[in-house]
Amino acid sequence: MLRQLQNRRTRLAIGAAFLVWVMSAVDSTFAQVNLEKLVTIPDTTVVNSPADPASPSSPSDPASPSDPAVPVVAAPILTELSPGLTSFSAVASVNAKEIALVSIAARQVELAKTPAGAKQVAKLLIAQKYKWSAGQVGCLTALWNGESHWNYKARNSRTGAHGIAQAYPANKMESVALDWRTNPVTQLKWGLNYIKVRYNTPCNALAKKHRSGYY
Repeated sequence: MLRQLQNRRTRLAIGAAFLVWVMSAVDSTFAQVNLEKLVTIPDTTVVNSPADPASPSSPSDPASPSDPAVPVVAAPILTELSPGLTSFSAVASVNAKEIALVSIAARQVELAKTPAGAKQVAKLLIAQKYKWSAGQVGCLTALWNGESHWNYKARNSRTGAHGIAQAYPANKMESVALDWRTNPVTQLKWGLNYIKVRYNTPCNALAKKHRSGYY
């Protein structure tokens, strides 16, 4: 009897593993699930199988589904996919959102590599975080026209100031990201924050530039 029970458990485990393999081959999203938490196989309870000589039931009497002599095996069930996700569609949704954000960021970097594109991205960043008026945006345009013509590769050979905002020393921009030499969006983020912290508004920064020749 014990050996029969062990054999049944072995067959169940093999069947569950085959089910996982089939589902992962059909749906690539399934492969992202933590397989260790995927399938739960409950213990199989066998109560005097009709084929067992010790069974009080006669083999000629078909057992009904409610007959306690019939072994009851629960089908494999799916447990949680990962914290906060309760379905395969949730996994796909999260991945799609992350991919979309990366794609948007990459397009912004490419756009900002031209002066006109850099001005557009700057306006977007201002609208998202600083809420400066159109007049302040005009002051910013004039300020950085004089500094670099909005060229992210601009470098002052005398001082070493670099980028759209002409950061000096240039490695100050590492406070935003290490890619400041090649990423104009990093330069824009640093420059806007610098103006906010030091002068509060672009027009104040531009006034300082007119008075002192720098800001």
